[in-house]
Amino acid sequence: MSGLPGLTRVFRAVRAICRVLVLPALAACAAGAAAEAPAANPIVATAQGRVEGVQKDGLTVFKNIPYAAAPVGPLRWRAPQAAPSWEGVRDASAFGPSCIQPAIPPTSIYYDPPQSASEDCLSLNVWAPEDAENAPVIVWIHGGSLRIGGAAEPLYDGAELASRGIVLVSINYRLGVLGWLAHPGLSAESPNAASGNYGLLDQIAALRWVQENAAAFGGDADNVTIMGESAGALSVTYLMSSPLARGLFHKAIAQSPNIRAVPDLTRSAHGLPSAEAIGAKLAAGLGHPGVEDLRAMDAQTLTDAAARKRFPSQGTIDGWSLPRQVIEAFEDEAQARTPLLAGFNSGELRSQRIFLPPEPEDAAAYEAAIRCGYGDLANAFLDLYPASDIGQSMLDTLRDAIYGWAVERMIREQSSDGLPAYLYIFDHCYPAARARDLCAFHASELPFVFGKTGNEAAFPPNWPVPEGDGEAALSSAMMDYWASFARTGTPESRNSPHWRPYSDGQSYLHIGDMPAAARDPLPGMFEMQDELVQRRREAGQQWFVNVGVNAAPGCDTGTASPQ
Repeated sequence: MSGLPGLTRVFRAVRAICRVLVLPALAACAAGAAAEAPAANPIVATAQGRVEGVQKDGLTVFKNIPYAAAPVGPLRWRAPQAAPSWEGVRDASAFGPSCIQPAIPPTSIYYDPPQSASEDCLSLNVWAPEDAENAPVIVWIHGGSLRIGGAAEPLYDGAELASRGIVLVSINYRLGVLGWLAHPGLSAESPNAASGNYGLLDQIAALRWVQENAAAFGGDADNVTIMGESAGALSVTYLMSSPLARGLFHKAIAQSPNIRAVPDLTRSAHGLPSAEAIGAKLAAGLGHPGVEDLRAMDAQTLTDAAARKRFPSQGTIDGWSLPRQVIEAFEDEAQARTPLLAGFNSGELRSQRIFLPPEPEDAAAYEAAIRCGYGDLANAFLDLYPASDIGQSMLDTLRDAIYGWAVERMIREQSSDGLPAYLYIFDHCYPAARARDLCAFHASELPFVFGKTGNEAAFPPNWPVPEGDGEAALSSAMMDYWASFARTGTPESRNSPHWRPYSDGQSYLHIGDMPAAARDPLPGMFEMQDELVQRRREAGQQWFVNVGVNAAPGCDTGTASPQ
């Protein structure tokens, strides 16, 4: 399948006709049977073999379907290989393991450890309406800083979206050092002289699997939407920028993405060492500078050791799978020419305070730090992030530097290219979140997008649960918008406001207690943040969390320009 443009429509149609094979039910054939036989489990023929799922509430659900060979042994740190075929019928009734990942503190709001984890983890799950035929497909890419998470998390259950006529596919991909390590030895053995983006290559392999097999589940391979949140949204931007993913999807949804600079494979750039240098330093620190020794390490031991050494899981500009920075791809009109729906949450940093620098002791110290770090941009900065409320200003500064600017920059570029682009700001504060000062925190939109409200829904143990009729109504509206966008490229919701494209006077959707149409998101924010980013790019510097009081650490004058 690798390297092929996709199966023809004829093959897709044949698979669609043959997609569900019902097991014999001899009892139903008996004359005068008093009751119907129980419904047989659905069986679907994929390109690799037949899989047996489960049928529930008008949906067919298939789990743990391999989309690539296990990336173990000599296949560790190699591009994903085709999944092997199997004989007979494969049980697809239960989730497979998540990819190997480090543990996170049990006090974290995002603490939700996988039931199992393995290096053999390249699988996906499918939720589809029983009667699906040429249904739009959404491919869900989970978040977790490219180092934790998995498609089996209960929050990502695709049943509610599937009930709206969507074929929902959720995927695993390699994480942490196993998914994102670049190293001179790995580049040397690669036919593309590249290393580092193995997690991205996994995502591309999953999209190729969808092209080959969507019709078997009632999906339309010509109407695929990629969708992700946080690191999953970052992955969406990588896929939009990757020439290897061209033609594999047709729309994109990015919830809380960032587009910070990532390392170049072989040279220092944007204030970052090369990706190969980062990998070589890690290998040396582990006492295994050679690739073969690294491959021989136990996967969990290696992952935990890399996490302790703060290995940065991120993309690499390798000249092949990711040939340029995401911001450059959008500027050069080299991104995927697809409709884009993207947004961020008003309280992103309320659950990510680890990114916050120490708070200045008073308003005077705060203003002095800003004037020192921002020079001629200081007045514009202080208008947006005033000294009168330092705590809130610091939260808003990082929210906009990481997420707000990234979203609006991509939306503006899409709009200027004449492509449909829709922006939202999730500003909803439900009671359980308000009680913990977590209004509109990072990822808090996810239960609403997946239809998970109320105590009957499954949540991570530390998650503030949205419950009540109002939360269910908001969730229904958001699912309508998201499903409509996947279906037609235009987000619409019954009994909710018309969501205008950004090109219509900088329109966006403000999602509070219920959605509302609005214009000009966060006036002045984009212009100031964009000027800061452009200056840093010209100076060869990074742009990410080095903003606000961290804009120019150690400066002691009011004349510095932000770098």
